[in-house]
Amino acid sequence: MQGVIKSYDPGTGDGVLINEADLADIDLAENALEGSVFRMLRQGQRVNFDLDEQGRATQLRLGSEIDMGTPEL
Repeated sequence: MQGVIKSYDPGTGDGVLINEADLADIDLAENALEGSVFRMLRQGQRVNFDLDEQGRATQLRLGSEIDMGTPEL
């Protein structure tokens, strides 16, 4: 799945991304950055992700810049 970071608080690790498939908001899992290349996220950053059992984004990876464009935030 691919999405765009809507918000991220580096102090708490809380964040939300927008799923490009249906433009739904998805919360980041507590461990979303574990094992990834990311140490920080910025608004508008494109990422690939998986969903955990609670429907939260996890296992963030670099997203493709060649796609349908950034959804309106």
